[in-house]
Amino acid sequence: FFTLMIIAAFYVTVSALLRQKKMSEIKNDFINNMTHEFKTPLATISLAVDALRNQKVIDDKTKMNYFSGIIKEENKRMNKHVETILQAALMDRQEVQLNKQPIYVHSLIEEVLDNYTLQLSEKNGKAELQLNAKNDLIEGDQVHFRNLISNLIDNAVKYSREDLLLKITTHSTAKNLVIRFEDNGIGMSKETVRKIFEKFYRAHTGNIHNVKGFGLGLSYVKTIIDAHHGKIKVDSVQGKGSVFTLELPLQKN
Repeated sequence: FFTLMIIAAFYVTVSALLRQKKMSEIKNDFINNMTHEFKTPLATISLAVDALRNQKVIDDKTKMNYFSGIIKEENKRMNKHVETILQAALMDRQEVQLNKQPIYVHSLIEEVLDNYTLQLSEKNGKAELQLNAKNDLIEGDQVHFRNLISNLIDNAVKYSREDLLLKITTHSTAKNLVIRFEDNGIGMSKETVRKIFEKFYRAHTGNIHNVKGFGLGLSYVKTIIDAHHGKIKVDSVQGKGSVFTLELPLQKN
């Protein structure tokens, strides 16, 4: 009996040490990714600012618009990173508070998608909308739901090859609104699908290079879906693409 107690104590100690080691690795990975995510747009903005000081650029309206456009896009990118980290802080403290109001989801999807024109063009991609739900009115938090849609679109763009095709479809049932985000990206393994909503988890990207991130986006999505009393499921085939299906209660009459 005494031997069993020693073995059990040893097992608990080793398990705790391994968990601490894993959390330390996760934290270091997060810091490294965060540094990279902010360093890249800052470097790009710096180069664009230097270009705008060039007299030849100053005299050329087209070039002025081009470089100022770069600064605007990179600034939006950094703001999104800040928002992501703030979202994580809220989840950590379990302080997700919803300011619920009526939301017409179709309009919100179209608004968010407009912000991804540049990213889609960089992947030679396109988005197809089939917003067929007869009722798209839900009660939810406008800010969080916008972030949720943005995270799912961003995920599809980030983990895709060239010629991305993103299909966003909706339909409604008697009580729920169903939204599908379907892409022809790199897909995920079964192990990745099981872990995809864990905080800080980042999938291996195979031959998709320079995919950085905080591993927070889909964890946040799951938290917000749960807060809206909805459901989310993932179907994915490695090498072929993924489908994220959201089911949310319609606003009651």
